[in-house]
Amino acid sequence: MISYANSLGIAKRPQDTRVVVAMSGGVDSSVTAAVLREEGYDVVGITLQLYDHGIALQKPGACCAGQDIYDARQVADRIGIPHYVLDYEGKFSQDVIDDFADTYLRGETPIPCVRCNQRVKFRDLLNTARDLGADALATGHYVRRVQGAAGAELHRAIDPGRDQSYFLFATTREQLEFLRFPLGGLTKPETRALAERHGLEVAAKPDSQDICFVPNGSYADVVAKLRPGSVEPGDIVHVDGRVLGRHRGVVHYTVGQRKGLGIGGIRGEEEPLFVVRLEPGQRRVVVGPRRELARNVVTIREVNWLGPALAPGEGLDVEVKLRSAQPPAPAVWRLGADGTAQAELHEPQYGVAPGQACVVYQGDRVLGGGWIAGTGA
Repeated sequence: MISYANSLGIAKRPQDTRVVVAMSGGVDSSVTAAVLREEGYDVVGITLQLYDHGIALQKPGACCAGQDIYDARQVADRIGIPHYVLDYEGKFSQDVIDDFADTYLRGETPIPCVRCNQRVKFRDLLNTARDLGADALATGHYVRRVQGAAGAELHRAIDPGRDQSYFLFATTREQLEFLRFPLGGLTKPETRALAERHGLEVAAKPDSQDICFVPNGSYADVVAKLRPGSVEPGDIVHVDGRVLGRHRGVVHYTVGQRKGLGIGGIRGEEEPLFVVRLEPGQRRVVVGPRRELARNVVTIREVNWLGPALAPGEGLDVEVKLRSAQPPAPAVWRLGADGTAQAELHEPQYGVAPGQACVVYQGDRVLGGGWIAGTGA
């Protein structure tokens, strides 16, 4: 009878603990597998083929296809663990790529990496790990899982420059109990040093960049290919009603955008113009000065709540991140009905875009979040 927990918090000897590692072919997941193998765990590597190899080979810094599958297999051979490649193209296309296109066509700005974690990696792959008799699924994300009084909690990574908690807000309590994030207490240089110590060829491999299934960086081209005839031109309209020019399709724009509006300098305009809102039904891009972007209230849908129990409408002082690269902003959080919520901001925030995530924090702990459905002044 084991009376202690191993390094993963599981009451088994490492050699009796099976851990499936999601191996993307990058340095982070490779080090995760190598470190766990070194500690004596029964490690199984799984790589998901998510989209067409030909597309992947055209795009350096992508993940989960082509060269990356080869790299993952090489690492698995190097550290001596079994490795399997699972074809998830159909799931990924339906749950991530189609959602990406449809979200843009609604005039919103999607985050496909969150959808991938939510609908593929932490749902389908987690179920596969259970089917393989695993005790845990480990990933190379920079985020921490902390055992709290009421169960597992999600916390920011030690390294703020690498923290990926914003993209993992949709992780459920049940999933969090099964997941492990061994790199959450490391910096990136420490991870690369471990890769070198283990002799992994991916030690200097660049991080994945941008969206993996967009081979040339053009989101609009992907939407046009998936939804032929949907990317239509229309008017660029000032908030005061003036028509300032034409655009090639609302999918080329996002709320808060300043550059690349295609209208040049407008005579009589003393202030820079920003995209204030998108009206896909009318094929209109509405622009205005920065003050028109100020928002005090954010409404959220599809909320995943990891925090304390709240009565409907009860306020909780928190900080919210409204884009991955923006600092958290103080707010009052109120849960509503049917998976909705509202964030009342202490100070106006600018460029709040429907389709992005609103992620809730108290200190380093992630309390949950959801998708931005709308805003109010």
